[in-house]
Amino acid sequence: MEKKKRSFQMPHTYIIIFGVILVAAILTLFIPLGQYDTRAITYTVNGEEKTRTVVDPDSFRYVLDENGDKVTQAAPLFGTESVGGRGGILNYVFEGLTTGDKSSGAVGIIAFILVVGGAFGVVLRTGAIESGIMRVIDLTNGKEILLIPILITLFSLGGAVFGMGEEAIPFVMILVPMFIAMGYDAIVGIMCSYVATQIGFGSSWQNPFGLAVAQGIAGVPVMSGAWFRIPLWIFFTVLTIVFTMRYAARIKKNPKLSAAYESDQEYREEFAKRGRDELPFTLGHKLVILDVFLCIIWTIWGVVEKGYYIPEIASQFFVMGLAAGIIGVAFHLNDMRLNDIPRAFDHGAADLLGAALCVGMAQGIIIILGGTDPSQGTVLNTILHTLSDGMKNFPPVISAWFMYLFQSVFNFFVVSGSGQAALTMPIMAPLADLVGVERQVAVVAFQLGDAFTNFIVPTSGCLLGALAAARLEWGQWAKFQIRFQALLAASCDSWCAYRSVIRQGKESGYGAFDHYCSGIGFSQAVQCIYPQSCTGN
Repeated sequence: MEKKKRSFQMPHTYIIIFGVILVAAILTLFIPLGQYDTRAITYTVNGEEKTRTVVDPDSFRYVLDENGDKVTQAAPLFGTESVGGRGGILNYVFEGLTTGDKSSGAVGIIAFILVVGGAFGVVLRTGAIESGIMRVIDLTNGKEILLIPILITLFSLGGAVFGMGEEAIPFVMILVPMFIAMGYDAIVGIMCSYVATQIGFGSSWQNPFGLAVAQGIAGVPVMSGAWFRIPLWIFFTVLTIVFTMRYAARIKKNPKLSAAYESDQEYREEFAKRGRDELPFTLGHKLVILDVFLCIIWTIWGVVEKGYYIPEIASQFFVMGLAAGIIGVAFHLNDMRLNDIPRAFDHGAADLLGAALCVGMAQGIIIILGGTDPSQGTVLNTILHTLSDGMKNFPPVISAWFMYLFQSVFNFFVVSGSGQAALTMPIMAPLADLVGVERQVAVVAFQLGDAFTNFIVPTSGCLLGALAAARLEWGQWAKFQIRFQALLAASCDSWCAYRSVIRQGKESGYGAFDHYCSGIGFSQAVQCIYPQSCTGN
């Protein structure tokens, strides 16, 4: 009998993270500890003064012992108080799960994922989403693919305007089953929601969480450079639309080509059990959909006007779930009774429990490397210094490309946009001066490198939450995403190089324009076309 060939099976996300933990532990055996001094900087966003503690780029030094030798500190097997409370290799899960607070770190994101998962568990229990999906399919009447450019544009705008990220996870729970019912797959749903937000986040001209922090730290006017970033946003948004529509068309013709074909089977079976005739769209269903829509409006208003973040947004979605449960019981949707509300909440939270655990495990990688405090002796500080120091002797165009590559790699360790900006921008900004590119190049490299790898690195809590909401393993997602990442990398390299070439004045007209007007507002930049009215530097 012929032996069946064993097909390669991508390891589970837990296994991948544990492998990275072991690699990080090995690095601690050889890489000496380094540390920086810190300083406080201030910058203004919309007339409000912000203060942030950042590293002093010229203060790096190795930790030395009494003999003046560099110190290495191997990660312990178990982290205990006897080793300064440092997390160890075998307790990285618990240590990672308990890092941060309700507004940042693993604790806040884990709580957010579980609360949102529970709230949408209640919404899904009412059956309103399934009925609404069938209604949308009837209304689109064979033109379902037109939803892709509409949704990607809207979610990309959300990322660009107010830094939408974690807020996309609930929408994945709606869009994924909708696209599967239309004959596509879970990947299309994630591309139209979470990925689109990160496309907007990376090419934003006014994001207060990423761009404003990076520009403030880099010492260029906050929210400047819109004349360059708006075309950047248009380019990457259109690129994502075209890529997704081409992929969706192929999947529509042959669903088995999808990397998510097996995991999507559960959704297909659920829709097959209940035909369209068994999914009426009643007044109760409409009220639940209205409840979800009002929560979306409320969330956008809260983020934009009140600065709501993880704790407030989680509470908003909890209220949405509670209201949906009350409507479901009042209208007997899916034969709902009062006790079905907490049961549905449990079920919804359980669906995202794996993603919540992954968030904590991923934080364990940082703990093994010593943490993100620049004033403490850590391996991560040494890695940061070594990578940035290696870019000093390259030509401007190559340096711009390496800045993007550096930010992409560093995002594996620090996925928080503002946190990564505080660590890297104080180093990248003066480095840009040294290698002969403007500081806006360093900011663009940070934006693109930070955001575009957020939908591939297995250490991103938001990505893991989105994948869990879609019932998709990271390995399945990575098989698809690697092609899109290659396309984005080539495009990002071209944009960073183009920006650095402009700085060198190698393109007539734009060269002088950029040389005199870099780092000032759009209205001032337009005036700089005419030297007699130029108010730039």
